[in-house]
Amino acid sequence: MDKKKAIDDTEPGPAPSRAVDRFGFIKPEQSGSPDGLPKGRSIHDREREERSIRKWRKMIGVGGNDWKHYVRRNPHVVKRRIRKGIPDCLRGLVWQLISGSRDLLLMNPGVYETLVIYETSASELEIIRDISRTFPSHIFFQQRHGPGQRSLYNILKAYSVYDRDVGYVQGMGFLAGLLLLYMSEEDAFWLLVALLKGAVHAPMEGLYQPGLPLVQQYLSQFEKLVMEHMPKLGQHFVEEMINPSMYASQWFITVFSYSFPFHLTLRVWDVFLYEGIKVVFQVGLALLRFCHDDLLLHALRNFPEEATDPDVLLPIAFTFKVSNRLEELQKEYQKGAEGTSSSKRHQPLISKTMSRVGSRVISNLTSDKKSQT
Repeated sequence: MDKKKAIDDTEPGPAPSRAVDRFGFIKPEQSGSPDGLPKGRSIHDREREERSIRKWRKMIGVGGNDWKHYVRRNPHVVKRRIRKGIPDCLRGLVWQLISGSRDLLLMNPGVYETLVIYETSASELEIIRDISRTFPSHIFFQQRHGPGQRSLYNILKAYSVYDRDVGYVQGMGFLAGLLLLYMSEEDAFWLLVALLKGAVHAPMEGLYQPGLPLVQQYLSQFEKLVMEHMPKLGQHFVEEMINPSMYASQWFITVFSYSFPFHLTLRVWDVFLYEGIKVVFQVGLALLRFCHDDLLLHALRNFPEEATDPDVLLPIAFTFKVSNRLEELQKEYQKGAEGTSSSKRHQPLISKTMSRVGSRVISNLTSDKKSQT
């Protein structure tokens, strides 16, 4: 853990003196509702939230003991309630239950502690360098020697040892950071493992492997979905040479945890952990639907406020039925990739192209300023 001490030896950042929103992000100077929600909440809203919490507590039982039984008996009810949003006070526990990470934790006692304390990683200095770039406007991660950055370092270092083939890529920090806001270090680590190794849904480790192969597949699938669901917009993108890597890579690499309002990120993650990666495609299509009449590239990075309201955006997203088509497009992509890889003459060019795209994506994550307004 010698490298880890480098975090503690740096000067702590100044304690934030500005007000924070209900999620812990520092409020912008001139902002009436930085977390995307109205300033005041009516008695009706509070009563509705309390009813929702009671329903969810009944669903999951004490410590989550009733969850699996309830899901088996009432899958459609669970899906509907998750799409409406998991109560924030129960979000961390429910995320662990629907992701399968709770089972991984129970099956691997002491493993996380061993990875953190007794193992070393070739990525330690890189992780330390990137720590301050993850949710920099959140009070939990602001102090360099504080519990937030320490825990984030531990998780990323542990995963880079747990899966040395993947190691560490900067985009992973936003996933781990988001999880840390709702659960303990060890719980967050095993949820990260569940996602990347595919405890419930398809493995996501390809998002972070050299060349970002799964990113390439997802962008190819997304481009075809845009052309099929919004042919006018898709054709415009072709004519203007705008491809999804210019605007959508971060959507997949961080599952909308980067540069989107946090209240939207949470609602997307509720569905993502239960239904899988398809919701990223659905939300992406819904966002494009909002800028369908504004065909400028900047519109793909600066969406109107209404477009980031989960109660507006998600119902639109769910109208896109993509599950079967995604499976077909995946088979087409993999078949094409196999045919391409069999040609040694073209393989070096493909590898370089994928590397350039991967480098650009990670560079964008580094250079852009994190916004949670």
